[in-house]
Amino acid sequence: MKFSNGCWLNKPGYKVFSPQEVYSTKIEEDVLTIYAPCNKINTRGDTLGGPVITYKISSPMKNIIRVRAYHYMGKQNKEPSFEIYKDKNVKPLIEEDEDSILFKSGNTKMILDKNIWEMSFYKDDKKLTSSMFKSLAYVKIAEERTFMHVSEEDVFMREQLQLSVGELVYGLGERFTPLVKNGQSIDIWNEDGGTSTEQSYKNIPFYITNKGYGVFVNHPEKVSFEIGSEKVTKVQFSVQGECLDYFIIAGESMKEVVENYTNLTGKPALPPAWSFGLWLTTSFTTNYDEKTVTEFVDGMAERDIPLRVFHFDCFWMKDFNWCNFEWDKRVFPDPKGMLKRLKEKGLKICVWINPYIGQESKLFDEGMENGYLLKKPNGDVWQWDMWQPAMGIVDFTNPDACRWYSSKLKELIDMGVDCFKTDFGERIPTEVAYFDGSDSYKMHNYYTQIYNKVVFDTIKENIGEDEAVLFARSATAGGQQFPVHWGGDCEANYESMGESLRGGLSLCMSGFGFWSHDIGGFESTATADVYKRWVAFGLLSSHSRLHGSSSYRVPWLYDEEACDVVRLFTKLKCSIMPYLYNISSNASKVGIPVMRSMVLEFQDDLACSYLDKQYMLGDSILVAPIFNEEGEANYYLPQGIWTNFINGKKYKGGRWIKETHNYLSVPMMIKENSLIATGYENSKPDYDYRKNVSILAYELKENEKVNTTVIDMKGNISLQVEVLKKDNEIIIESTGTDGEWNLLLKNLLNINKVQGGEFIIEGEDTKILLNDGNAKCKCYLSN
Repeated sequence: MKFSNGCWLNKPGYKVFSPQEVYSTKIEEDVLTIYAPCNKINTRGDTLGGPVITYKISSPMKNIIRVRAYHYMGKQNKEPSFEIYKDKNVKPLIEEDEDSILFKSGNTKMILDKNIWEMSFYKDDKKLTSSMFKSLAYVKIAEERTFMHVSEEDVFMREQLQLSVGELVYGLGERFTPLVKNGQSIDIWNEDGGTSTEQSYKNIPFYITNKGYGVFVNHPEKVSFEIGSEKVTKVQFSVQGECLDYFIIAGESMKEVVENYTNLTGKPALPPAWSFGLWLTTSFTTNYDEKTVTEFVDGMAERDIPLRVFHFDCFWMKDFNWCNFEWDKRVFPDPKGMLKRLKEKGLKICVWINPYIGQESKLFDEGMENGYLLKKPNGDVWQWDMWQPAMGIVDFTNPDACRWYSSKLKELIDMGVDCFKTDFGERIPTEVAYFDGSDSYKMHNYYTQIYNKVVFDTIKENIGEDEAVLFARSATAGGQQFPVHWGGDCEANYESMGESLRGGLSLCMSGFGFWSHDIGGFESTATADVYKRWVAFGLLSSHSRLHGSSSYRVPWLYDEEACDVVRLFTKLKCSIMPYLYNISSNASKVGIPVMRSMVLEFQDDLACSYLDKQYMLGDSILVAPIFNEEGEANYYLPQGIWTNFINGKKYKGGRWIKETHNYLSVPMMIKENSLIATGYENSKPDYDYRKNVSILAYELKENEKVNTTVIDMKGNISLQVEVLKKDNEIIIESTGTDGEWNLLLKNLLNINKVQGGEFIIEGEDTKILLNDGNAKCKCYLSN
C-alpha cells in the first residue's frame, strides 16, 4: 500500500509517525526492548502523549534477527500464526553505549545508531540493509472517528528497508510477473487468477536479494510490498494493525539464505520416488469412463511411454456433488475393481479433491449439522454459487471437522487411492466465523496450510510417511512442508509456458523444494509444436504431469512424433533419477530447491541476474526450454566447459549460445567438474539406484575434488564417490554397501593404466568398472 506523495509529502488524510529517539532500553531473556517516542523528548511534558514505538529484538536462530515493532501491545494476538522453529541454544550478544546499540546473532548483527536513528543490519562487516530515519512508521488514514477511537482498518505499520545500487529482489511466492521484483507492487493475498496476471495462488511474504540476505514478514494476513516502486531505493512492506513482525535472514550465499529461511519455517518433505515419474490425467471437463482411462493407459504402454501415475480429475464424482468423495456410479460402477486393475498395470492413483462441499452433496447436511462448515458471524453457514452451487467450506480449525474430512479420504485410500490433488483453497472469505475463533482476515491466506496439512497427514497415517505426496495449487509460508505444488491454470501457448517457468522459479526461491506445471498448458489445446516443446520442459522439472481442461493430453492426439518426444524425455528422466533423487533428498534436508534460478546457483555472475527462461536442475544440470516455433534456443552458459547431456557436444561458457534444436533435443547442459549418477532403468522412476549405477564424470578440473552421493528410495545414503584429478592421475574412492557400479569418464581417452579396477574404452568414453561399494582405484593418464 502506498502512503506517500513524492519524497517529502504524504497522501492527503494520512498521518505518519516514526521513531525520533531511543528513550530507554531493557534487556531480559535474550530480548532487547527499545522504547522509541515518535516525538523528541525535550521536557517532561513531551512524555504525556503521542505515539511510542516499542521494539522487541530477538534471534530465534543463528544468523537470523527478529524485529517486532508495536504501537499498541494490548491487542489480542488471535490465530492463525506461522509456525516458527527456534533454537533454544542461540544466545545473542547485546551491548549498548552512549551512541549505539549492538545486537549480534552468529555472524549477523544489528547496529542502531542513536544519533540519527538508523537501524542497520550486517553480515560480518558487510552492510546488508538499513531501516533509516522515518523508515518505520505507524500510519493513520484519518483522525479519530470518536473520542479516543480509531478503526483497526484505518491504521497500519510500515517498514522501508534500503536497497543498494545493483541490488535485485526475488521471491515473494509463485509470481508470474518478471523474475526480478524491483519496480513491482505486490500484495500477499491468495487468489485464483490463472498464470497471466499479478495475482498468485501461492503468496509468500519472503523475499531474497542478490546481496545475500532475505526478509520474512511474519504476518499470515495481507502484506503489501512496494519493491523499489513507491520509494525506488527501498523495499517497503506494510500491514494493517498495530504491530509489525519481520526477520532479517543472512547467509554466506543466496542458497544459504534459503536454507536458513527453511530452518525457520520448515523443510520440504521428500516425495516418494514414484512421484517423479510421468503423471497422466483425464483432464478437467472431458468425458471419460473406465474404458477411456484404460485405452489411455494401454495406449501409453503400447507406445513404450513409461507412465507411473494416473490422475482422475473432478468428474470422478457426480456433477453438483463435489465434494462427496464418492465415485459417480453412472460412469464408474466398480471403482474398487477399476483401481485394482489399474494398479496391476503398475500405476499409482491420484484423485482430485477440494475443501468445498456443494449443497447437493450428501455431506452438506452432515457438515452443517455438526458444525464442520464455515459460518457467517450470525451463525448461518457461509455459502456461494461459484465453483459448486450453494457450496460451503470445511472449517479445518474444528478438530472434529478435520477427522471427518480425513475419514472420507481414508475410505478412498482403502479403496486403492495413493495421493490427492488438493485443488483450490484460495477463495476463502473473510466475513466468516471460525470454530476456534481465528481471525478470518489472517485465515484467508493461511487456510491452505491447514487444508493441505490435513490431507498430507492423512496419507502419512494411512499409507506411510515415505509415501506422502500431494499435488497442491495454493500455499502460504511453510507450505513447502507438504509437496508437491503445481503452477495452476495456464494457457496452451509459449507465453504461458514462460509465465509458468517464472512462477516456478520465484516459488522455489521462496523456500519450495518441488514444483510442477501442466505440460501442454491447461486452457484450450496447444499446437503439436507447443506441446512437444513443453514436454521437454515438463519432464526436466522436478515433477511432470500431462493435464488439461477440455481436451485430453495423450501425445498421439497431437501427432506421432509427440509420442517419440514424450517417450524420449520420460525415459531420460527415469535414467537420471539417481542424480535427481539425491538432489531431492538434499532439498528435504537443507531446503535448497531442485529447480533453481540461475542467480541462485551463480550469484556472482552478473549475467545471470535477470535470466528467467533457463534454470538449473540441481547444481550440475542447466536446462533451457525452447519457447518458439523456430526451435531456436538462446541461452547463457556461465564460465567453464559445458557438455550437452543428450548429444555430447561441448561448449565454452561465459557467453550466450544461439542454436536450433529439433523436438528430440533441448539444451540440457552439464557443468564442468560434475558427477552425474545415472541408473540402469528407464521405464520407471523408482528402482534400486544402487544397482548397476553409472557415475558420469564431466570435464574434471585439476586439483579439485568432486563428489556425489547415491541414495536409496528411502533417502538413505548407499554410495558415496569422490574423484580427484591431479597431475597425470585420476584417483577414485567410493564408500557404501556392496553392489556393482562403474565410473564413466566422458571424453577421456588418454588413460593408459588403471590400478585397482578394470577399464573399457567405449566410443569417446572410458568406463572404469568397480564391483565393490568400498573401492579405490587410480587411473594413469598418458601425456
